[in-house]
Amino acid sequence: MNAIDAGASSLVLVDYQARMMPAIHGADDVIAKALVLARAAALLEVPVLGTVQNHERLGPNTDALARLCLQTVAKTHFDACEDGLLAALDAQAPGRRQVVIAGCEAHVCLLQTALGLLRAGRDVFVVENASGSRRPSDHAAAMRRLQHAGATIVSHEMVLFEWLHDCRHPRFREVLALVKSEPVSAHQ
Repeated sequence: MNAIDAGASSLVLVDYQARMMPAIHGADDVIAKALVLARAAALLEVPVLGTVQNHERLGPNTDALARLCLQTVAKTHFDACEDGLLAALDAQAPGRRQVVIAGCEAHVCLLQTALGLLRAGRDVFVVENASGSRRPSDHAAAMRRLQHAGATIVSHEMVLFEWLHDCRHPRFREVLALVKSEPVSAHQ
């Protein structure tokens, strides 16, 4: 498996919808890690796309994450690939075959979207600690299934430091500052 390359990857943030987040186990940690990922992606010129499930009923993504997305794909299918995510990736991130993905609920929309990306031939890196479900057991089951299906399970810091590749990267200090500014929870 190749390293995660900032020049070859895009970031997909699945359904961090404000109305749904209060039901997600550890939602504050999940959102904090997704924000660090998205802010680092912006610094490193990694395209960031979002998705929203059933926008009319569940509303938009949290404001902070929504502002960092180049495009948000509205969907009704649980697999965003069935509602235009692949076309959006091709438009916003042409030629980039690696997809770093995180989101909610891990065992439904994140899982099905990641499986769709794998079927489409993308290299998929699922950010375990930036993804959430209502129940930890569902989150764990999703990670096991995704790994078995061929996705690589990673943490947000694994992604950041692979994107940087070298401490001499011109954006190293800025990305490191994002990591250091993140609150450390007792659940990590």
